[in-house]
Amino acid sequence: MNNELVIDVQSSEVAIALLEEGKLVEIHRENRVASFSVGDIYLAKVRKIMPGLNAVFVDVGYDKGAFLHYQDLGPQFSSLVAFTKNVLRDGKRAQPLHKMQLHKDISKTGMISDVLAQGQEIMVQIAKEPISTKGPRLTSEISLAGRFLVLMPFAEKVYVSQKIKSSEERNRIKQLMRSIKPKNFGVIVRTVAEGKKVAELDAELKTLLKRWDEAVAKMARPQQKLPALLLEEMGRTVGLLRDIFNPSFENIYVNNRFAYGEICDYVDAIAPECSGRVKMYSGDLPIFDHFGISKQVKSGFGRTVSFKNGAYLIIEHTEAMHVIDVNSGNKSKGITDQETNAVDVNLAAADEIARQLRLRDMGGIIVIDFIDMQKSENRQRLFDRMKENMAHDRARHNILQLSKFGLMQITRQRVRPEMHVSTEEVCPTCLGKGFSQPSILFVDKLEDKIDYLVNELNVKNFNLFVHPYVEAYITKGFPFCSIKWKWRRKYGKFKIVPSQSIAYLQYLVLDKDGHEIDLREDLEEVNAKK
Repeated sequence: MNNELVIDVQSSEVAIALLEEGKLVEIHRENRVASFSVGDIYLAKVRKIMPGLNAVFVDVGYDKGAFLHYQDLGPQFSSLVAFTKNVLRDGKRAQPLHKMQLHKDISKTGMISDVLAQGQEIMVQIAKEPISTKGPRLTSEISLAGRFLVLMPFAEKVYVSQKIKSSEERNRIKQLMRSIKPKNFGVIVRTVAEGKKVAELDAELKTLLKRWDEAVAKMARPQQKLPALLLEEMGRTVGLLRDIFNPSFENIYVNNRFAYGEICDYVDAIAPECSGRVKMYSGDLPIFDHFGISKQVKSGFGRTVSFKNGAYLIIEHTEAMHVIDVNSGNKSKGITDQETNAVDVNLAAADEIARQLRLRDMGGIIVIDFIDMQKSENRQRLFDRMKENMAHDRARHNILQLSKFGLMQITRQRVRPEMHVSTEEVCPTCLGKGFSQPSILFVDKLEDKIDYLVNELNVKNFNLFVHPYVEAYITKGFPFCSIKWKWRRKYGKFKIVPSQSIAYLQYLVLDKDGHEIDLREDLEEVNAKK
């Protein structure tokens, strides 16, 4: 699979798009002055104890208190507290972690008031960014992520990714890490470490240990003002690269010199043979327009998402969950077997829904209302298709079988706020008093209707009236290379007529006798699925 990363660096934000075979599957936007990134480590104070929730609110500099539950303290919390007190008391002379005697694990069913007090200073890590009206979610199970390894202070065990199937390789890596890791540090070996040499794993382990030492050194500074950021997660661009970079990654395009140098340095460090894949973009068009990303964003983030031959999804968001409704639209026309149509639309919908979950980074509970199917083998086939599509999703998720009502329930890890992009544009014909669909998709919409008119309704001779600006766009360029001639070769010789009485994003179809052909009823049919 051809994977490409396109990075748009602007003065106020960085946008990162992941393309698979030219199709947008992930997009991430980060405000360049944003704080509270997942993975940041703070030294902070307990603001308030909530015995009823068995949790505390911690001041990490956010307006609302950050939430830390007892279950997120981690079994080695007593060791973490003792180490923190020792460093704050003795500064640089404090005993290093690998020489410390770890304390007994805390009880799994204990109370938060037994281990924490109001005003107490603790080391915490951001587990989830602020979402909606909630503050950040915290954990005291500190971890430092690298490309091959995740370092866990105050632990001893070595865990190897279950995705490494070879028992020999798993044993090799486990024995290796046990021999090189320091005492009182645990390690999680990631899937991409499979087959890596000792030198590569040892180099990353030393890098992660160095970052831990830097965090401890910041904590040891006298007169430390709280909350204090001890360790900042690496930049979003490099962080995303760390998680998804693999040999199948063909190109990384970036439009900023500084970011280009930063990415080159990182790729040189982890995969020198791939350094030539990082490329500086300096074209005249905006980088997202050049790679067709802007158009895909407009078509992929609306409430209604079309995906195949007139079929479409309706995506609704509530405080508690996300609801997706699958509609066949005009796809059912010409198909007499309802079951066949339902299976065809549902399988295509499963492909698009898996993409939408990644694209919008939807988390929590997702309920999907598929078109009803009677045969159990078809329902199983749909479930298998969704599992196959979701296998590419890096977020943790769980998929349940279809219920008797045709509903599928999915839970997906939510770490950051859901990606939301407004696809509505101010209508130029009403001067901002209303909204229209994205103008960039209008020509594609016209072609869909022409295709339906010619191939479904069998109407060959007609006139298409459009706004003069739209007509100029359709006919621009060398005559036989324009959109107009492409349509004529594909659908026959119909006429495209500019009309000043037509609104900017309006069209009118008249047959050979001058009668209007209304396509809205056919192409926007809502109740065709049942």
